Amino acid sequence: MDARAHEPLEAAMPALDQAALFFDMLPFARAAWMPDVLSIVLVFWCVHQPRKVGIGVAFFLGLVTDVHQAALLGQHALTYTALGYLAVMIHRRLLWFSVPSQAMQVLPLFMAAHALELTVRMMSGALFPGWMILIAPIAEALLWPLVSAWTLEGSRRFKAMKGMLKVWQAMSPSAPVPKSQ
Repeated sequence: MDARAHEPLEAAMPALDQAALFFDMLPFARAAWMPDVLSIVLVFWCVHQPRKVGIGVAFFLGLVTDVHQAALLGQHALTYTALGYLAVMIHRRLLWFSVPSQAMQVLPLFMAAHALELTVRMMSGALFPGWMILIAPIAEALLWPLVSAWTLEGSRRFKAMKGMLKVWQAMSPSAPVPKSQ
């Protein structure tokens, strides 16, 4: 595969990561029923760029989330690491499905991540957050097609702009290069 095939996705990576971190740091994002946008983005990048985003990035983002939310240090790190591992494990199979079918395939990953996070939280002595917690993985699976479409469309737009730039450069007269004496 051509190394430049993933270039548009790599250009969209920092913006999407920053948007997910920003959303997860909003005050209402800590509710038990709210989807974890960062986990959706993490799974997306682990599926589409498994060599660049993997378990190490997942662990780091988990530690950042733990520090921000003042949670038990390592709670989100463990959850995101397991989620990243599972996403990398199924990334080849997942890409064969259409985007709506992918949402059904990643639902068990999100459910497992929330179950692991809940287990760690309960073992540390926290109270059960209620049955509303079951909404979060379903909402994450429902957001999967939106995140995929938004990111893949952005990469297509980047690729088209890059192609237009090449055409423009080919059509524009090049300035003469002065000779050094």
